[in-house]
Amino acid sequence: MESPFKPEILKGKVVLLTGGASGIGFEISTQFGKHGASIAVMGRRKAVVDSAVSSLQSLGIPAVGFAGDVRKHEDAKRVVESTIEHFGKLDILVNAAAGNFLVSPEDLSPKGFKTVMDIDSVGTFTMCHEAIKYLKKGGPGRSPDDSGGLILNISATLHYTATFYQIHVAAAKAAVDAITRNLALEWGTDYDIRVNGIAPGPIGDTTGMRKLGPDEIKSNRQETMPLYKLGEKWDVAVAALYLASSAGKYVNGMTIAVDGGLWLSRPRHLPKEDVRKLSRVVEKCARAAPVGVPSSKL
Repeated sequence: MESPFKPEILKGKVVLLTGGASGIGFEISTQFGKHGASIAVMGRRKAVVDSAVSSLQSLGIPAVGFAGDVRKHEDAKRVVESTIEHFGKLDILVNAAAGNFLVSPEDLSPKGFKTVMDIDSVGTFTMCHEAIKYLKKGGPGRSPDDSGGLILNISATLHYTATFYQIHVAAAKAAVDAITRNLALEWGTDYDIRVNGIAPGPIGDTTGMRKLGPDEIKSNRQETMPLYKLGEKWDVAVAALYLASSAGKYVNGMTIAVDGGLWLSRPRHLPKEDVRKLSRVVEKCARAAPVGVPSSKL
């Protein structure tokens, strides 16, 4: 799809993306690169990282990749420092690394719960912690006239209400949202760093959708999805572009849901035609009632 943004809106920016070699993370890497940014991607699987870098470079995007695990402090430190060594600075950190699988709470082991918490929430904080000295206003490689950088955390909407078979991810993403708000408050005040998030809904053609039951979602979408369709990775990437561009310069501490309104939806309790019939009966009774008779007597 054609971007609504000018191709140079991120010109001169350096972006490090965890989970940036696949899925939504790779689409953000691609769109940021197409709009002028230099890209560093981090992922656990070296072959996937190398393939992503090759794809980005084939588009003329300055790109480099580093194998690493966000759960390991030494990997986080190494990748951030390697990004600085390669590009000279860091302007934007995108935390897109995540883990997920369907499981009932009683079948989820404490180790499985901890693994997802470590990747999503602890990993997010670890990367932020390692990047702060480069992102803050006046940090190494930043011009004295530059404002602070941006941290963008990829979250979810699962914890806004509750979601079957997702207690581990809901807990992890709730923590991510809390990290986003608290860092936006403290680092926005102290270091001029903006911290925001994006909460994608069901996005087609992703590993997450293939693992988490896309057939059921597609078959029931008219009853459960306000826009009746799955989202696209492009939708999330363009939201990220907005937050990373000057258009989003006054947005801080917000997590934007990109899910077509799905988190608001519930199955209908009654078919719409039944509601219309009921409404007509109530209106007819109201018109026929004598003036001054309380509605409770109708």
